[in-house]
Amino acid sequence: MKTPRIPIALDGYPFILLAALISLVTALLGYDIIALIALFLTTFILYFFRDPDRISPDEDDVLVSPADGKIIQIEKVFDERFVKEHVFKISIFMNVFNVHVNRAPFSGKVSQVRYSPGRFYSANTDRGALENEYCAITMNTASDRRLAIVQVAGLVARRIVCWAEKGDYFSRGERIGMIRFGSRVDLYLPLQVQLEVKAGQKVKAGETVLGYLP
Repeated sequence: MKTPRIPIALDGYPFILLAALISLVTALLGYDIIALIALFLTTFILYFFRDPDRISPDEDDVLVSPADGKIIQIEKVFDERFVKEHVFKISIFMNVFNVHVNRAPFSGKVSQVRYSPGRFYSANTDRGALENEYCAITMNTASDRRLAIVQVAGLVARRIVCWAEKGDYFSRGERIGMIRFGSRVDLYLPLQVQLEVKAGQKVKAGETVLGYLP
């Protein structure tokens, strides 16, 4: 029998327990207004750290979204930092109401994990993409294509959580990390990809098909 899984990201438990404790203590001390505020905060944190199961398509060449949110940009660029070639760059912005667990867009092996401290500008700006704190996961597919998933911290986000390490193998849709409290994910894809999305479209991590990698 499968073990039931609580649909809350493990990294959220310290925040949830602290907010719940404050709510309980203030209620016992008779500070009703503060207790209500703390209870509301506990409920919001529970909602923020939700981690629902997702079912990814099983076609071999499908690329899925690494994040929930809205596509704010699709462009062709030469990526000098991660895959060092001409790529499609897809930027997905996550607001505080989106699920913030990130997933592998394609099955492959992690060839590099690169973390860089930085600033905390708004994640949906070009300055934020270039200067903010980030963690980049570079993956190689079975056909030796390279792609990069870059978690970018934002104005409110102050903690990037990456569960990937060099040498790890991830299946499409498998959880690779999360970003706390609003953020952005940039995806760098080979130009051979047949894209099926457009700017302004809302996407779901692990489920929405971004395109096909032949």
